[in-house]
Amino acid sequence: MQEEQVTLEDQMIQEEFDLLLESYLRSNHRRKVERITKAFQFAKAAHSGIRRRSGIPYIMHPLAVARIVCDDMGLGSTSICSALLHDVVEDTEYSIEIIKDMFGAKIAQIVDGLTKIAGGVFGDKASIQADNFRKLLVTMNSDIRVILIKIADRLHNMRTLSAMSPAKQFKIAGETFYLYAPLAHRLGLFPIKTELEDLSFKFEHPLEYETINEKLKATEKSRQVLFEHFANPVNEKLKAMGLVYEMQNRVKSVYSIWSKMQSKNIQLEDIYDIFAARIIFESKEGIDDKNLCWDIYATITDIYRPRPDRLRDWVSRPKANGYQALHLTVMGSDGQWIEIQIRSRRMDEIAEKGFAAHWKYKEKNIEEDTELDKWLQTITEILESPNPDSLDFLDTIKLNLFSSEIFVFTPKGEIKTLPQGATALDFAYELHTDIGNKCIGAKINHRLVPLSYNLSSGDQVEILTSRSQQPVLEWLNFVTTAKARTKIEIALRRSRKEMSKKGEAKLIEAIEKSGVEPTTSNMDKIAYYFSFPRREDLFYAIEKGDVTLPENIKKIIKGKTDSILAILWKQTQKMVHKKNSEDTKAIMDDHTPSYDRTKTYVLTEDALNRNYQIASCCKAIPGDNVLGFINDDGMVVVHKVDCRIAMRLKSSFGERILPVSWSNYSNSAFESTIEVKGLDSIGVLNAITKSISEELNVNIQHLTIDAKDGVFEGRIKLLVHSVENIQKICLTLSKVKNIKSVARIVD
Repeated sequence: MQEEQVTLEDQMIQEEFDLLLESYLRSNHRRKVERITKAFQFAKAAHSGIRRRSGIPYIMHPLAVARIVCDDMGLGSTSICSALLHDVVEDTEYSIEIIKDMFGAKIAQIVDGLTKIAGGVFGDKASIQADNFRKLLVTMNSDIRVILIKIADRLHNMRTLSAMSPAKQFKIAGETFYLYAPLAHRLGLFPIKTELEDLSFKFEHPLEYETINEKLKATEKSRQVLFEHFANPVNEKLKAMGLVYEMQNRVKSVYSIWSKMQSKNIQLEDIYDIFAARIIFESKEGIDDKNLCWDIYATITDIYRPRPDRLRDWVSRPKANGYQALHLTVMGSDGQWIEIQIRSRRMDEIAEKGFAAHWKYKEKNIEEDTELDKWLQTITEILESPNPDSLDFLDTIKLNLFSSEIFVFTPKGEIKTLPQGATALDFAYELHTDIGNKCIGAKINHRLVPLSYNLSSGDQVEILTSRSQQPVLEWLNFVTTAKARTKIEIALRRSRKEMSKKGEAKLIEAIEKSGVEPTTSNMDKIAYYFSFPRREDLFYAIEKGDVTLPENIKKIIKGKTDSILAILWKQTQKMVHKKNSEDTKAIMDDHTPSYDRTKTYVLTEDALNRNYQIASCCKAIPGDNVLGFINDDGMVVVHKVDCRIAMRLKSSFGERILPVSWSNYSNSAFESTIEVKGLDSIGVLNAITKSISEELNVNIQHLTIDAKDGVFEGRIKLLVHSVENIQKICLTLSKVKNIKSVARIVD
């Protein structure tokens, strides 16, 4: 029986490898089948006898990653071999030198890059996490294929995530959504980005995912009828033009539907662009693809009425990740708005396979090729910033993975690409660091505006500078780009260092005047006296004018300075030394409660605020989909799974995440806020309060109503026992006359 199983497994492995070779041979790459076969045989032998958590032979994972690299990214034999070998050095006794001897320096370099960031971008601690991510980005600069294979590896891990424990699922899904999906998007890998988002959503919100998925299946036939009614007259016209093309019916992803439902406070039935038509045409010799896009646009708008505010021209000006297409929205014959995407075969391949597809068209000298180089240059500048705070570093990187861009012009007409929400100061730093540091204001379309002014696409921006200007701390509050933030922080550190030197000189002069030697010990005493933990902080405060040195400075040095603050400081120092001693681990273990992260902990009502507490950022209530985070005191802090802070915690401190579930709650009440919108009319406020207080017997804590031009918006803070209470309240209020929408929100 065991031999039969081995034979079946060998057959399964061989079939998967054959599919990989078939896919590779269909590509435009040079035929290097022997090289790929050699890598497969080597990896198979290296991983022999090892199984994944699901029970299947481990070699199936590298094979699956290689299939993604080949099918979904369009990469060649070097990447396929690297994907097959990506876990060999980490998981077996083989070294990178052996890989180099057998497969050459390039494959060894890529495998080495993947080994350095093995086990996920993130470690257990934020500092390790930032270091690993920095390694990934540095390696990315040397060979982009490292990150492409890493994304493929993560995609297959997400596809098989159900074999993991709930705590691991939260951690991996969180970091996937936080970084891998934006990375895939930034590299133009839209199908992969969409699947990563959907899989993350599926594991974090299983009920919501299933509900939307079932509704999409139930409405599939009606969508197909709508598509056919739209497509028939368009097909006639396009065929008459002599075009070779295909028309597809593309359905919005589950996550993007849910995201729109949340942001707009609407139901799935109210989303009009659940599906879109996509027209992919073959290029014609002698006719520019851009002109063909506009010809198709003209043909469609002759048949259907377009919606002008929904026209998106990414043909004339591609997105920063290389995406090119012409998007329009028209009113179909069934009275529904339909989005249409028009793109050439080349544009479609780049949209599906990202920057990897550009290599196929390299000889055509495509302009978008330079965009990746620009992005990698920005990443390099961020990496050059000395010792940024770990989590801030990751957030800064993520800011650079923007999905929405704006295009603004210099006074000379040069176009600059910036993230949506960028300010005039961001633009100044985009031009040059010195211009940013000396910026005092800007002129937008010849109108004077402050540095914090938010730019819009099409703005012409002129930066005003002054030699005397220096960056200030407040600038960090309104810059958006990673480049601007990094440059400001560097300038602030440099400025603080210079001020500290001047303050130190003033302190030394004052000490010498008092007849005492200006030793570091004496300066430390003065720092303790003024409650500064470091003498450098005292130097800075002296130069800034926050501290005035007294005349009796000698008395401070010679006398006892054990003020309350000084005593506290000394105690802190002792604790620091103790923490750094060999006993640290034992001390921490003694004070940290032990949790089994494979178990799901029940949040009982009597343990509220004793063993666990509700996070103030998202204000979860019983019935919400939640997770637990073990803080430094051993308390479990409960967050909603989709909370923005929880997203960071999952990706940064995955080992502290705990699966939790609610018990029944009848005595404890939780704060929750609902938003009510409707038509302003006499008695509507009375009807709302009466429904909540009398019919539902719910306590109203706070209520605000604003009415303008015949409509009103109101926010009501309530004390409820569960999500079920909130749902009942929303349903009851939605039946009140003139109320148009009711939804739960987070303050």
